[in-house]
Amino acid sequence: MALLLSLAAAIVYGAGDFLGGFATKRAPVITVVFGSQFAGIAVLAVALPLTPGTYHPIDVAYGAGAGILGAVAVALLYRGLAIGAMGIVSPITAVLAAAVPAIYGIAVGERPAAAALAGIALALIAVVVVSFSGSNGRTVRGIPEAIVAGFMFAAFFIVLARTSPDAGLWPLAGARGASIVVFGIAALAVRAPLAPPRGARATIVCGGLFDMLANVLYVLAVHTGLIAIVAVVTSLYPASTVALAGIVLRERLSARQWIGVGCAFAGVATIALAR
Repeated sequence: MALLLSLAAAIVYGAGDFLGGFATKRAPVITVVFGSQFAGIAVLAVALPLTPGTYHPIDVAYGAGAGILGAVAVALLYRGLAIGAMGIVSPITAVLAAAVPAIYGIAVGERPAAAALAGIALALIAVVVVSFSGSNGRTVRGIPEAIVAGFMFAAFFIVLARTSPDAGLWPLAGARGASIVVFGIAALAVRAPLAPPRGARATIVCGGLFDMLANVLYVLAVHTGLIAIVAVVTSLYPASTVALAGIVLRERLSARQWIGVGCAFAGVATIALAR
């Protein structure tokens, strides 16, 4: 079940990232992120009462901390993508977001089967290969932002994993409240409009709904499985983004990216068959 949930989270995260990136063509990044974060409250409002959970202040506090980490990670990632080569920035962030929680899980005593470890390795390769779309010479700028963003996303995954399984989705309530405050303050500080232009609103709302749904799926997955596996499978989201870019924007997959997609499927299948 944890594998299916984390795989679903990866697909939905990728869709949300695609929609968010598409929306930034019509609106400022901070406006898009703030709007999508706000829109995600709708999913949480529906999912929270439907998911058994006990309110614990400490878990909500953990969630708030995770929300701040996630907010900073998103800001750094977008900054890195804006000034650097996407084919370099994206895989660095994704690999760190997958590898650090996997190492953390093993360090705290998780012992995935040998086949699962092989699947994790294939999944990490897939994250790099699917994300890598080539470089236009801007290989240095954006790398520091990518590295810090990757560690921040990894911390986001780890902090949420440390919440009590019986807390349900209450940590996400703390996370979303904190991220909205952070982005709201950031928007006011740089005088960015909080309301997106009319033509981008539907895309931003859908991106926010997907993002929160992915968060819900991740929390459910990490509370029923090993973070060493769940975080890696969840970080396969670039495959979903690349697929949507091909379908919607008619962007063609390179041979390298097709190899990455194959590694992704092989990695997930190997993890699924591990005992």
